[in-house]
Amino acid sequence: MLSVKNIHQYYGGSHILRDVSLEARLGGVTVLLGRNGVGKTTLLKSLMGLVPIKSGSIEFDGKPIHKATPYERARAGMGFVPQGREIFSRLTVEENLRMGLAYKSAGTPIPAQLFELFPVLEQMLHRRGGDLSGGQQQQLAIARALAPGPKLLILDEPTEGIQPSIIKDIGRVIRMLADRGDMAIVLCEQYYDFAQELADDYLVMERGEVIARGLGKDMEAQGVRQLVAI
Repeated sequence: MLSVKNIHQYYGGSHILRDVSLEARLGGVTVLLGRNGVGKTTLLKSLMGLVPIKSGSIEFDGKPIHKATPYERARAGMGFVPQGREIFSRLTVEENLRMGLAYKSAGTPIPAQLFELFPVLEQMLHRRGGDLSGGQQQQLAIARALAPGPKLLILDEPTEGIQPSIIKDIGRVIRMLADRGDMAIVLCEQYYDFAQELADDYLVMERGEVIARGLGKDMEAQGVRQLVAI
């Protein structure tokens, strides 16, 4: 579903991404690991077109998209849950979810499946986003990205700053979405145990480069925990 080949990205005079390649397949969770500041978020923003790449290629569903705008990528079926959630705090839960449907035709209903995945959102439909707990806001951010039915879901640090019970709920939803077989998932994560539990494939980054990759089931044997330890 996603094929990234040999991309480079610069910020000013700094070489941020160095010859990075990755693939994400339908029905799989590709986990991106690495310490803070190694270029993980920059890579995800490059996938969404929020920062430009200097060279290399990005293909989505068999088509080159590295010159497409962020909104063109979203319309093509790429969903993004940014680090820090970035919900609209003054809008209600319902209005936030409708923002995820903004490019759909007027009157498109909010998919009922979202409330099956995150029941708390239906209970809080008319509350403002800013009144939700951090974990509930993260659930809202994921639901907003899922609303238009993406073929690729990109999540940047979804467990950051939220309580363990909701981390378990989010992990359950990610696994369920992957197991349906009609979506590819790229998960950037600092929490090693959460990442290992979900990973079908993994990559480890350091100083803008991919230094290790393999199957999720081999992470412990290949010493990935030590590679990302602070």
